[in-house]
Amino acid sequence: EVESLRAALGAAAASPDIVAESDAMRGALDVIAKVARHRTTVLLTGPSGTGKEVLARELHRLSPRADGPFVAVNCAAIPEALLESELFGHMRGSFTGAVRDHGGLFEQASGGTLLLDEIGDLPTALQAKLLRVLQDGEIRRVGDRTSRTVDVRVVAATARDLERDVRDGRFREDLYYRLNVVSVHLAPLRERAEDLPPLIRHLLTRHARRLGGAEPAVDQEALRCLLDHDWPGNVRELENALERAMVLARDGTIRREDLPAAVQGAADGDLSLR
Repeated sequence: EVESLRAALGAAAASPDIVAESDAMRGALDVIAKVARHRTTVLLTGPSGTGKEVLARELHRLSPRADGPFVAVNCAAIPEALLESELFGHMRGSFTGAVRDHGGLFEQASGGTLLLDEIGDLPTALQAKLLRVLQDGEIRRVGDRTSRTVDVRVVAATARDLERDVRDGRFREDLYYRLNVVSVHLAPLRERAEDLPPLIRHLLTRHARRLGGAEPAVDQEALRCLLDHDWPGNVRELENALERAMVLARDGTIRREDLPAAVQGAADGDLSLR
């Protein structure tokens, strides 16, 4: 079993940005390909680290807007007091520190795609303003009296259960339905076992290119650890684990001790492969 999996690692052929061997990932890509040519708003759901931004970039690449900008913003990473200005821009003198006019991310993304990541963390007041932008195609900078037209395809992403947030009053129902025209779910990595071997090879190749070294081998015990781990942090956790292992590896081979402790533990006890 291990030898066949090692062969799969060596033979895996992946696209430059996306690995899709599982039915779940292929299904998600099929929906993306179908909707890309339209301006329809897309909602990407799934646990953190599953690759929602990668899928949003693929949607942009396949769309007629591919030559336009792709702009991504994490709505949870910007303080609420600054988020409106970041999204919609501001006029000089509209608040302390506004020393010049500033175009927000909607203006920067005009003609292209804007990814609103962690949309479930958008403050309630801004949810109403975002709804107006989606309905009218116009934004108003902070401190401005006039609106500006923007031509933006909005993609939203979240790890939250927005339906539950709507029921609990934390997210506007009208905005939810406006965003959720087409929904694409990214399953956690533990439910996409077929993606794991080619994804490991893809990430090793990418890290080797970035770090400027040769692509390492992976010994049998380390491979078992990688394949048996549940990857609660999904692709992001896998990527970090492999980079760590490459930095620590001796003689161009990744061994069990090069992996993070949580991943090493996956091979304790019964080493049978699932």
